[in-house]
Amino acid sequence: MPWFPDFVSAGELARRQTRDAGQADPVGQYLTALNDADTHALERVWPGKVVVHDPHAGEVRGHRHLRRFVKDSHAVLAEYGTRTETVASTVADHRAVVELLAHVTLAGRAEVWPVTIVAESPDDRSVIFCSYFSRSLFEGHRYVRPPILEPGSAHPGDVVGRYLAALEAGDIEAIVSTFAADGYYREPIGPPFTHRGATELRSFFAACFGAGGIGLQHCRVTDDGVRCALEYNCVRWGSYDLPPQAGIAIFERRPDGLLAAVRIYDDVEPPTSGVGSS
Repeated sequence: MPWFPDFVSAGELARRQTRDAGQADPVGQYLTALNDADTHALERVWPGKVVVHDPHAGEVRGHRHLRRFVKDSHAVLAEYGTRTETVASTVADHRAVVELLAHVTLAGRAEVWPVTIVAESPDDRSVIFCSYFSRSLFEGHRYVRPPILEPGSAHPGDVVGRYLAALEAGDIEAIVSTFAADGYYREPIGPPFTHRGATELRSFFAACFGAGGIGLQHCRVTDDGVRCALEYNCVRWGSYDLPPQAGIAIFERRPDGLLAAVRIYDDVEPPTSGVGSS
């Protein structure tokens, strides 16, 4: 996972939750310095903590390691001719969740790679980034990603809570009923794996729940009233206990209270033959 320039906008959105609009923007300045490879500005503009939790690189901490990560990321982005578009941004509780579609070229083929970045700015001197995506597009198979966060006490209510209860129970009709008529579920591996409308959703979840429901530990919720982002650890699929694996689900609500969309960003794989993810 490279450092996307979009990290800048994510940091800025999170920063707005902690600073008055009229004050200087050290997060934005710091991230701009990173993207400009201005190593002298790194320590000058941002003497505090910047941490990246990345599915491929793991935890990146400290100015020296971060500069190396950014430099390597630029090379990867250039290799694949990457350009990004923003799908949605959710901002609440000193956090910003930015969903991206990265357009890349692999072996001469145009591909689309879904990525989500969570930026948390707990104070004026610190910012922490967590990125979520599937590595299978590039590496041909999925990887177990250890947890980033501990299980928390936040549990979404309304239609999101009903979806999660149905997911855990493996209840096909209950989970399909949480979606609007044209609502969709997008798998981590990209837009071609989108299931829209009751018929496609019912078929997809029937395959998912062949071994039973899916158990998630709820770690952190970012909810702006329209979209709810749930960072989780997936720990069970049917009767199979899984090694805890980090991921994030974005639930987008319609005004009528049903789900317009569910977008998943993880690398969780069923323990037996089947399809889909959490």
